[in-house]
Amino acid sequence: MNERWQEVGDRVYVRRHESFDMNTGLIVGDGHCLVLDTRSSHREAADLIDAIRTITGHPWTVVNSHSHFDHYFGNALFRPGEIWSHVRCAEEIDLYGGQHRANVMERLPDRRAEIEEVTIAPPDHTFTTSASLDIGGRIVHLRHFGLGHSSNDIVLHVPDAGVVFAGDLVEEGAPPAFSDSYPLDWPATTAAMLAALPEQVFVPGHGAVVDRAFVRNQQAELALVADLAAKAHVEGLRDSIGRFPYPEEVSRQAIERAFLQLDG
Repeated sequence: MNERWQEVGDRVYVRRHESFDMNTGLIVGDGHCLVLDTRSSHREAADLIDAIRTITGHPWTVVNSHSHFDHYFGNALFRPGEIWSHVRCAEEIDLYGGQHRANVMERLPDRRAEIEEVTIAPPDHTFTTSASLDIGGRIVHLRHFGLGHSSNDIVLHVPDAGVVFAGDLVEEGAPPAFSDSYPLDWPATTAAMLAALPEQVFVPGHGAVVDRAFVRNQQAELALVADLAAKAHVEGLRDSIGRFPYPEEVSRQAIERAFLQLDG
């Protein structure tokens, strides 16, 4: 994979990484820039910083799209500097960051030494529904549309460039990840994003940059998942697993999470 910056709007860049097929974002203003997500270790964050410095030497504001390790484990290398997130993202990182690190070391033993180096650095600026940041004269909007891939997904909107960074609310190249998701809410959250933001360029948390039609189609898939899971909760799974739009392992995880919501 060619880990070079792709300019998807005026001074709005995406870097797609081989590690987790993850995207980071860079928005450059006059004398300041914004960095979206900091990758999954200090070593990966250092690589990202080197890449940022090929585009701009400006000081930065950082935004974490949500509280999954591959999006925030690099935070410490971006201090000093503001780090923004949804309030629940900061709370989860503060409370569970150490456990996140232990879990990743267990899950990825070949990267244990790299993950052990990580210092957990929670965001220090938070919001609940929306916030607007002045990035060198460019206004960038942060929005939380509801529960979805996690409890704290945010969408970053760059209106003067017509670009939306959707985080892991949108996934390209692999099925959406349901590990700690809210499948019954996710379709409405994605629909609210589409209704509020008319842009044509959407950057997913992982995979290739997509258009509005792709997001609309994925929203329909998520709605089908929610509907099938709700019916299975009443009627039992029987043969319904084959009707889900994703592989069986992914579908069963979505069902498990939906049942937790319904039983809660």
